Amino acid sequence: MNTAQFTPAGTMTAEDLGRIHLIGVGGVGMAGLARLFLTRGLPVSGSELREWPSLAGLRALGGTIHSTHEAANLDGVDTVVYSSAIPQDHLELVEARRRGLRVLHRSEALAAAMTGRRTVAVAGTHGKTSTTSMVTMVLQQAGADPSFVIGGEISEVGSGAHHGTGEHFVVEADESDRSFLIYRPYVSIITNVEADHLNTYGDLATLEAAFAEFARLTDPDGFVVTCADDAGGRRLAETLRAEGRRVWTYGESADADLRMSDVVSSAQGVRYLAEVEGRSLGEIRLPMPGRHMALNSAAAVLAAYLLELPVAAAEAALGAFPGVRRRFERKGVADGVLVYDEYAYHPTSMTLALQTLREVAGDGRLIVVFQPYRLYRTRDLQAEIAAALGIADELVLLEVFGPGEPRQPGEGSVALIEAVPLPADRKVFVEAWDDVPAEVARRARTGDVVVTMGAPPISLMGDQLLDALLARASGATVLRAGVGPDGAAATAG
Repeated sequence: MNTAQFTPAGTMTAEDLGRIHLIGVGGVGMAGLARLFLTRGLPVSGSELREWPSLAGLRALGGTIHSTHEAANLDGVDTVVYSSAIPQDHLELVEARRRGLRVLHRSEALAAAMTGRRTVAVAGTHGKTSTTSMVTMVLQQAGADPSFVIGGEISEVGSGAHHGTGEHFVVEADESDRSFLIYRPYVSIITNVEADHLNTYGDLATLEAAFAEFARLTDPDGFVVTCADDAGGRRLAETLRAEGRRVWTYGESADADLRMSDVVSSAQGVRYLAEVEGRSLGEIRLPMPGRHMALNSAAAVLAAYLLELPVAAAEAALGAFPGVRRRFERKGVADGVLVYDEYAYHPTSMTLALQTLREVAGDGRLIVVFQPYRLYRTRDLQAEIAAALGIADELVLLEVFGPGEPRQPGEGSVALIEAVPLPADRKVFVEAWDDVPAEVARRARTGDVVVTMGAPPISLMGDQLLDALLARASGATVLRAGVGPDGAAATAG
């Protein structure tokens, strides 16, 4: 069990960090932090072996990006930042400690950037990224110009981080390694509490206790927002209210403080009526489908209401919400086949996403290309993940993405594919990344919807699928350079 401890930054500010170096700067979380520091005018460098799309933007902002990991990268550096994905024996981390440099976990560096701001922290087993993005856009629409760091990029904005001039700082709070416990929010939003990250917590009771501890860190003058429709969120609200804490809930439940009613979801979007304390807030609309997206937006509307922001600002921001990359992201259409990308890997979020994609597919079939994320999750939640995948008409399954996890014989996707309740001819385990596009092109028909879903590397597959479908339509061979799941160059055609 992961028992890592992190230290709150206290009065330390981002400016106190001096010259900052981030190990593994290409990941979404680290790239967002680097962007935040750069837009704040701070000197930033980073090291990354892969050429992730985010790196070009960091260079454009003045960041120095090293394509190797070596001791010389730390010359002139004052603070070294690492994430939980970086092993403790990483050569740059070891060298930083040998030199006596300040070494901070990503969450500790982020906490320093929050000093002096009113933090709105969004936690939960799933839905965090979309909810954080919605809260951010509502604040922006209200003219509050918040700072923010999100675990994804807001579509069309092309950024998951920004240094704003306003008093609010919106952040996605990660529970996976307990690092969310170093934050001191003014507003805590908890979208749901379900079994996950049991490699860190051991069991659901310990995980729920951590979420309660996170909520108790909320400023006494602030408030906690939870989902009344989620069993874990409801239990948390009851616990906190018994302690005399300010807790507000949202959902379709009759006793929710912000009550949603008349929820209607279609391929064109989702809408519902919202009411708080007997006051009608009118109809809330989003331009993307899904009841789960409606729930995420309700959290943002309730937070805006409690922060005394104009309800019209929330309505306008959500009505124009462009979505978040890797969250129900439309990649394109080729040969009559619509391709999406979706980050969901927990069975609940997978189920919600696939049910929504079924609405989009209409009379067409739903083909899922899934890469499981982490061996422990795939093993512990195999029955639930398999049931979610059973919503698909066709399944193309890749091997589990679990860097650094020891693999036992028979573990992973070999076991998962057998558990999926689909006929044998409608599901297939494809071991080689390069073979996936051709397999999908063979199965997909005009009018079908294909979604790449799961671990971060699968986001690179969508463009390759579109190329394979185009090649099928033209009868030509189209080669497109890409990146395989291990970071190696790959082609598909």
